[in-house]
Amino acid sequence: MHTPTVAQVPPEQGADQAHEHKGGIVGLVVSAIGVVYGDIGTSPLYTLKEVFNGPHAVPVTQANVYGILSLIFWALMLVVSAKYVMFITRADNRGEGGIMALMSLALRVVEPGRRAWLLSVLGVFGAALFYGDGMITPAISVLSAVEGLEVATPAFRPFVIPVALVVLIALFLMQRRGTASVGAIFGPVMLCWFCVLAALGVSGIMLHPEILRALNPAWAFGFLGERPLLGWLALGAVVLAITGGEALYADMGHFGRRPIKLGWFLFVFPALYVNYLGQGALILDHADNVSNPFYMLVPDPLLYPMVGLSTLATIIASQAVISGAFSLTHQAMQLGYAPRMRTLHTSEREIGQIYVPGINFMLLGAVVALVVGFQSSSALASAYGIAVTLTMMIDTVLAFVVVRGLWKWGAVPSMLFLAIFVTVDVAFFSANLIKVLAGGWFPLMIGAAIFTLLTTWKRGRTILNERVRSDTIPLEVFIRSMFHEPPPRVAGTAVFMTTWIDGVPRALLHNLLHNKVLHERVLLVKVDTADVPYVAEAERVQVTELDFGFFQVRIRYGFKDEPDIPAALQLCEAKGLRYKPMETSFFLGRETLVSRVGSGMARWRERLFIVMFRNAGSAADYFRIPPNRVVEMGTQVEL
Repeated sequence: MHTPTVAQVPPEQGADQAHEHKGGIVGLVVSAIGVVYGDIGTSPLYTLKEVFNGPHAVPVTQANVYGILSLIFWALMLVVSAKYVMFITRADNRGEGGIMALMSLALRVVEPGRRAWLLSVLGVFGAALFYGDGMITPAISVLSAVEGLEVATPAFRPFVIPVALVVLIALFLMQRRGTASVGAIFGPVMLCWFCVLAALGVSGIMLHPEILRALNPAWAFGFLGERPLLGWLALGAVVLAITGGEALYADMGHFGRRPIKLGWFLFVFPALYVNYLGQGALILDHADNVSNPFYMLVPDPLLYPMVGLSTLATIIASQAVISGAFSLTHQAMQLGYAPRMRTLHTSEREIGQIYVPGINFMLLGAVVALVVGFQSSSALASAYGIAVTLTMMIDTVLAFVVVRGLWKWGAVPSMLFLAIFVTVDVAFFSANLIKVLAGGWFPLMIGAAIFTLLTTWKRGRTILNERVRSDTIPLEVFIRSMFHEPPPRVAGTAVFMTTWIDGVPRALLHNLLHNKVLHERVLLVKVDTADVPYVAEAERVQVTELDFGFFQVRIRYGFKDEPDIPAALQLCEAKGLRYKPMETSFFLGRETLVSRVGSGMARWRERLFIVMFRNAGSAADYFRIPPNRVVEMGTQVEL
């Protein structure tokens, strides 16, 4: 599971300049606000409500309100501002972020072995947890927005669940159309959302201007020191204020580091915290406002428009998570952790605009089940946070490996980095452990299940490739045999996809056995995935010419590239290999797996892998090979 070493990534400034060349910095900041900060930007809808309500509710006193607001401020400062914006966003993999990119960077500085295996496991488990988070985020966000109808009048209470379900189902059904048509409005809508958050916060602060004293960390330490158990339990709700903070790193590749940093410090962070201060002031003004302090801030005439704006903001926040799940699935397929799935490209202009129907409907089913099963955003808050905090811990560990090994920090600053952020992560994670029985089991169960699927596929493919390779005739021996008994040759080009380019593909042997001929040109094509997001066209193909019209063709893709074999073969002409699509046939092997004792996997994992293998998508579709040019040759392989 070790990723091969490649050249050092370019400096982050180069990536930022490339992004800024495509669009002005102001436009990129607005776009980043629309995509990156949707999740964390909708946290004020439910965070303080959960702190002062529920089984571990914090009593409403001036010291407690100040203490909670201070904890929120310093959580945003330490986790989001310092850890992600200032440090981890610097760990870009050629401009791309996300846990897969961070894992690839970390693997560059360790030798193959136990440490590399452990880092791979951590990275894959963190990616698996994202799916659990991706199921809860749309459910809790949209529910919390629609629950504003209850604040307007209790008569709307029976309609909250149906309205939320209609919104969510419509959101998932529109995924097939892609986000290009509505993406342009994301930035302006979220810009409006954060302006409204700030305005509402200022109106609340006017009720109790002394609330600004909450920025003093002494209030946070005083709250935790006076009642340690209550303070520790409160962290399980305070963490809701930073959920979504990890998304700004995952989405960095779309905008660059500088627009994300500017958007956070100049606009998003101030608007968010001013709103939290306003809610805190409102609670101090009247303790009954804890039932829903966000909507209690809204003047009565503006309540219904605010519910509409909140719903729109939560839809945008959910869209970012859903698109992230599609992107992560694509990366997992490229890196060999997931079987091929049907993938549709929803934009002819934008790279990465994809739709994965299987993942979409899996998320939809889970989100509907969550809304129906938990019934309220408060109940869902019990399931929210544990997966996010565990992911943040994994990010910290991987980032420590990068700063120590890749950036060459000294031992003292590296350990200081690890100690500070791990301490914060462990505090939040441990506080969320009490949520396991109340609903936190759900994202952990989803994460564990997807982790099992990803690692089973990776292990199964490794065993299958080793088995096929052990039974494969070396290419050199096969070509040498043609000097003695050359088979008849026919005009045209035959392309054989293979995982071992120095061996003879089974499909070639079956074609020779049944049709008794070889084409005049035979291309053995192997696809490699590099540990970088994108591979330049100039570095895409490598061609080696052999005797008797045989060619070895290596095609390299990054883990965010979209494979297209015919397009890659067009690049071979510059390497001296002529490619004519209408004279080319693609031969693909279709293996039927047979279980056997001693395969190298537990019996249940072997059966699981066989089921996944049988249901994997078509290689022709995945590699964009024209169906009318494909010949499939069946073969049976024992695991």
